[in-house]
Amino acid sequence: MFVFLLDNSLKVEVYCEEMDSEFEDNICVSFVEECPDDEKVFRADETNIYLTSKQAEQLGNLLVHAAKLGC
Repeated sequence: MFVFLLDNSLKVEVYCEEMDSEFEDNICVSFVEECPDDEKVFRADETNIYLTSKQAEQLGNLLVHAAKLGC
């Protein structure tokens, strides 16, 4: 699953890393930026953050809560 943000210059993808299935933090949130360096949010073209199931659930809950508030 992925979504494009920031005028489609930032691709955010979430997937389970099958090669790391023995590790607790095998849910990957991948950020890929295709824009000029001075417009980048991250320093690298691709940045991956690995989460546990509980952390992913907490992040999802925070996003849903913010979306419902409309803030």
